[in-house]
Amino acid sequence: MPRASERRSAASQRHADTVRFVLFEARPAGLTFPQLIRSSELTPSQARAGLACLRDIIAERGWPPLIWTRKDGYRFCSDPAELQAYELVIIREKLTEIRRFITGVVAPHAALQPKGRWIKHLNTQLSSVESTLDVIADYIDA
Repeated sequence: MPRASERRSAASQRHADTVRFVLFEARPAGLTFPQLIRSSELTPSQARAGLACLRDIIAERGWPPLIWTRKDGYRFCSDPAELQAYELVIIREKLTEIRRFITGVVAPHAALQPKGRWIKHLNTQLSSVESTLDVIADYIDA
């Protein structure tokens, strides 16, 4: 089955173009989600689809990354320090998500089915992901 980025609809690509145009118009400032919706005249679901598609297009074409901050909203960024700060926030968020999944779902499942092949495999893989994310999250640029 093709990845989501490989099965983009024409509509989501149009929405991505609209979002990109609106964000370029707002540069260097960013736009909050409500501002993005008003400026683009897209519905919230169209704007979300456009943002998702735009992230895929950015990756394919090597454009500056699209980031979101509480202060500035969505904006294009090429400052290495800002990008590193954004990436660390996302990594820490995903680390928390993984840890809660392990403690809230996987550990109780393992307690119910301690000899299960699937749960042993899942626990091993998730522990590996958790330790990798933990190393990244604790990285300090010396």
